[in-house]
Amino acid sequence: MNRKTALAAAVAAALTLGTAALATSQNVALASAATPSGAGFQAMSTMGRQAALDQAAKDAPAVAKQLGLGPDERLVAKDVLVENDGARHVRYDRTYRGLPVVGGDLVVHRARNGAISSTTWAHDGAIKGVAGVTPKLSAQDASKTAERSAKHVKQARTTNLDTSQLVVWAVGKVPVLAYRNTVTGAGDAGANSREAVLVDAASGAVLDQYEVNPEIGGTGNGVNVGQVALETSQSGSGYTLTDALHGSTVVYDSYNSPQSNPAQNARAFSKSTNSWGNGSTSSRESAAVDASYGLAKTWDFYKNTFNRSGIRNDGRGAPAYVHVDNQLLNAFYDDSCFCMSFGDGSSQNGNIPLTALDVSGHEMSHGVTAATANLNYSGESGGLNEATSDIFGTMVEFYANNAGDPGDYYIGEKLNMGNGYLRRMDNPAADGSSLSCYSSRAGQVDVHYSSGIGNHFFYLAAEGTGAKTIGGLPHNGTPCNGDSFGGIGKDKAAAVWYRALTTYMTSTTTYSSARTATLQAAADLYGANSQERYIVSKAWAAVSLGTALPDPGGSTSSPSPSPSGSPTGNPNPGNALTNGDFEQGATGWTQSANDITNSNQQTPHGGSWYAWMMGYGSAASETLAQNNIAVPAAGSPKLTFWLKVTTQESGPTAYDTLKVNVNGTTLATYSNANASAGYVQKTVDLSAYRGQTVNLQFAGQEDASLSTVFLVDDVSVG
Repeated sequence: MNRKTALAAAVAAALTLGTAALATSQNVALASAATPSGAGFQAMSTMGRQAALDQAAKDAPAVAKQLGLGPDERLVAKDVLVENDGARHVRYDRTYRGLPVVGGDLVVHRARNGAISSTTWAHDGAIKGVAGVTPKLSAQDASKTAERSAKHVKQARTTNLDTSQLVVWAVGKVPVLAYRNTVTGAGDAGANSREAVLVDAASGAVLDQYEVNPEIGGTGNGVNVGQVALETSQSGSGYTLTDALHGSTVVYDSYNSPQSNPAQNARAFSKSTNSWGNGSTSSRESAAVDASYGLAKTWDFYKNTFNRSGIRNDGRGAPAYVHVDNQLLNAFYDDSCFCMSFGDGSSQNGNIPLTALDVSGHEMSHGVTAATANLNYSGESGGLNEATSDIFGTMVEFYANNAGDPGDYYIGEKLNMGNGYLRRMDNPAADGSSLSCYSSRAGQVDVHYSSGIGNHFFYLAAEGTGAKTIGGLPHNGTPCNGDSFGGIGKDKAAAVWYRALTTYMTSTTTYSSARTATLQAAADLYGANSQERYIVSKAWAAVSLGTALPDPGGSTSSPSPSPSGSPTGNPNPGNALTNGDFEQGATGWTQSANDITNSNQQTPHGGSWYAWMMGYGSAASETLAQNNIAVPAAGSPKLTFWLKVTTQESGPTAYDTLKVNVNGTTLATYSNANASAGYVQKTVDLSAYRGQTVNLQFAGQEDASLSTVFLVDDVSVG
């Protein structure tokens, strides 16, 4: 049936029944007229987007060559965003000898004349150091390692639904051949929870592990959205929950199929009348009404706010399954089946289905993240992944303007939870587990808890500091640094986050690089010297990431306290360097590659973060620098740092080097000949620079064969 006929038939039924009326597509304007439509991007038809992708695919070989990728690497076009002025941003995935490169994604930014203006990398430059694609470890041994090492599920086992795939793991400093295995076991999501375990295909070492299905939190949620309008379709003499206006999204009754295969027993909801559910769990249709309504509102939010047509921006809806598994306190999006699943809850929450409005927005937004930045679901990028879903799930709640569930910054406030919510964006730490402020722990805690940093940033950017009531609930934006300022509004804050996510973030983005991405997005949308960009910087400083930019003027915010009271400043008395221990990620430093890391492939001298320079085993160079360092005018100032050198070279000849340069002059050189079992403290005299402001640079150089790794940590000038 064509769209016009379907609309007419459904409207007639709705008018007769008066229960579930058919809603026409909406065109809701942004609350702030100053917010650029679509976050600066053009609306694209399905055919137009495909044409842009086809062109990006044709350009891929030339782009790979221009970017200096190796002969074994290929770029695969994934997404294209076109600016209102014709400039475009092309997102590519990468393969190496036919294997997918995890962490190999990149975004090529083209000016309106087609020239490449810049590139955003998940892993900088060509894939180096991978000896081949033949594993030393067998797939069976890798699966056994995954079963033994799983930490998110108990009694892990490999089922016929689990997979083992060879990949190139480029999330760490040096890419390695690895297996990506999935295992099944008992976890927070139920008896058949799944976990991915990355295993080094040569050594058998575990590289990473994370949940396969991003969860809403594992504690359940339920909601009754009340009497709402639904998009349905007529099938013969009856109706189905098929939403033709939103990519033909279909809601199925999973009939308690396992969460690993929600379609196993699934059947489409269908009936002779167009009235669905009774508002309680006594009808299996009630949860489907919630899901259908929530997913339609999420689709409309992305379409009318960002010109995005569905999860993958291709106009295609993802199937949704309700009544998944038994006693399942979970809801999730699974990119492998391009589908969403909703459990029925358990006795812990009164068996209320997990079909809340903000949950639907949260889960569908996981799909948008997978289709764009594809943030790895572990470490800091995993926290950003969850924060993104919380942010846009919250925005969907505001957008829907449902009288029974008004917009607020509480996540899962309609859940039957003891404390009245699952997470709070204004005060994440109120739940006793989430992080409100950035710290070196961010990469080690559960991603649902580290998401608090991004949630807190977004709330402060949108609403500012201070107490207020939103959606009938109390909110209090308490910063980590005692600052006080007003926000830019939720619509502008969402536009900044969406542009950062789709244009500048990659799979390996950390909180520090998310700060950089949002500042660039704010500059794109509102100007480099705009009040909006300034407030974005203040919101990051208020969650202990970086310092605020200079006020461009016209500020309506309250005066800031002295910088000396901020935890984002220099934490080490007597150290003229900013973030010398790297515990704030890349804050204060400029790096030519992803040198600053908390990767568990190497060990820091202290804390969790350190700088990993070189180690490619091929000709390469890179730099790590900090500018405008005030050398003390009195005494005998010096540079001190801890250095660990490991090498494949032998003998006293310096093949690979690390130089310490100050204002362009080399003051010290270390090499493979300085190899050590652990960290050794190094001291460089800076007496010649007393009272001066200097630029410090660590410069690495490696020859064509055999690798040398230089680890640097706890750098100090004083």
